[in-house]
Amino acid sequence: MEILSHLAGGFLVVFDPLNLGLVILGVTVGLFIGAMPGLGSVNGVAILLPMTFLVPPTSAMIFLAAIYYGAMYGGAISSIMLGIPGASTAVATTFDGRPLALKGQADKALIVAAGASFIGGTISIALFTGFAPLLAHVALDFGDPEIFALMLLAFATFVGLSGDDVPKTIFSICIGLVFSAVGLDIMSGEPRLIFMDISGFMHGINFLVLAIGVYGIGEMLWTIEISRGETQMSKATITLPGILAHLLGTLKLWKSWTIGSLLGFFVGILPAAGATPGSLMAYGITKMTAKDPRAFGKGEAAGVAAPESANNAASTGSMLPMLTLGIPGSPTTAILLGGMVIWGLIPGPMLFVEQTEFVWGLIASLYAANLFAFLINIGFVPAFLWMLKMPFTILAPTIFVLSLIGGYAPDENMHDVWLMLIFGVGAYLLRKLDYPMAPAVLAIVLGPIAEPKMRQSLLISGGDITIFFTRPIAGPITVIAIALLLLPLIQLIWRTIRKPA
Repeated sequence: MEILSHLAGGFLVVFDPLNLGLVILGVTVGLFIGAMPGLGSVNGVAILLPMTFLVPPTSAMIFLAAIYYGAMYGGAISSIMLGIPGASTAVATTFDGRPLALKGQADKALIVAAGASFIGGTISIALFTGFAPLLAHVALDFGDPEIFALMLLAFATFVGLSGDDVPKTIFSICIGLVFSAVGLDIMSGEPRLIFMDISGFMHGINFLVLAIGVYGIGEMLWTIEISRGETQMSKATITLPGILAHLLGTLKLWKSWTIGSLLGFFVGILPAAGATPGSLMAYGITKMTAKDPRAFGKGEAAGVAAPESANNAASTGSMLPMLTLGIPGSPTTAILLGGMVIWGLIPGPMLFVEQTEFVWGLIASLYAANLFAFLINIGFVPAFLWMLKMPFTILAPTIFVLSLIGGYAPDENMHDVWLMLIFGVGAYLLRKLDYPMAPAVLAIVLGPIAEPKMRQSLLISGGDITIFFTRPIAGPITVIAIALLLLPLIQLIWRTIRKPA
């Protein structure tokens, strides 16, 4: 009852005209920031942070959190409509969202994405509200071995039960891991895989550069080939009965958004993980547990619902360690944490005692931001669908220019633009050879997280690899991951034994 009374007080804070206006403005701005390739929630919050000093700290935090929420919704828009991830958190949405749009079902993809985002956000905020202190302590139990075991499990889901060609999947993961290792060694500081001593490789390969190259340039080249001279992209119409039908269809995808919501929230509360690994892992596990895994990547609605519910749930989860422990769970919450310190708010367990109005006003604002982001997203669906009616002779150069901007924006370096073009051509060629691209994307996201965690774990144990098996949390996760990795070999042996002579 105490939680409910605190939450009621939080809603009184949110329904102040200034705060409610900032919620609506924040989610609208965030929606379009998320939809712009190369921007995303991190850049949006960082750019608009100075503006928040014009309002009280509680209102400022509510505004920035609303931008964060809106950007999580917006990332799906360009992923579905143009095949360019608006942010790294929306890469997994591209896997099935873009094929749905190409089949003339962009309205379905957009509405499923919005509906799943709303459900994922709602479930995660409810968990946040009820279990904040408990979940913060659970996150603390995850040390380096546990996080590495979790990353290993993510790779195993793609190899073991993905339904794709296993050798090609492993090759794709290895390519991604090689790209993730480019740059300066995180422990020794020595340069690694610096091709021809080109200085641009020193800072590593920006994940967003690879994602935009693969799903922007590569998708555009693939579309040009399969369109064979067609002048327009596939069309879709939007009607109120259609919206309601697709929303009801989203409810039927309960398995996908349940996996996405719970997994996304849990991964979100782990420091240094965040929404991108959460959404990719949710996609992989949903595909793994589906009746027909081979339908994924060809326009499966469940492949949109899982990552979209996961990235919204993870965005809420990443705020939990920030408020309760002072540990940011994602790059965006690191910026929010900086803003809190500037405003004189010290994150930690005492924040819930000393700044009750601020904390519960922020939590209540997440409910409001989630609702308004959903409504505004649905309201703009006709405008998003209008993009599909554009002649491809106009759309293709638009995609190309947006990709160039998205590749240049993160570090403002032409080296990244050239890399993006190379990745685009490479992705197009691999797609012609029927290599899955999702495992490579997963590897370049999780590689920089998994490698230091593995090395730090081995330093702790003095090089004893059994540390991944003997710890109570890491052990079971590692065993399950190894079982999944060996599953294709076991299945092959089983089929060979059962095959008649």
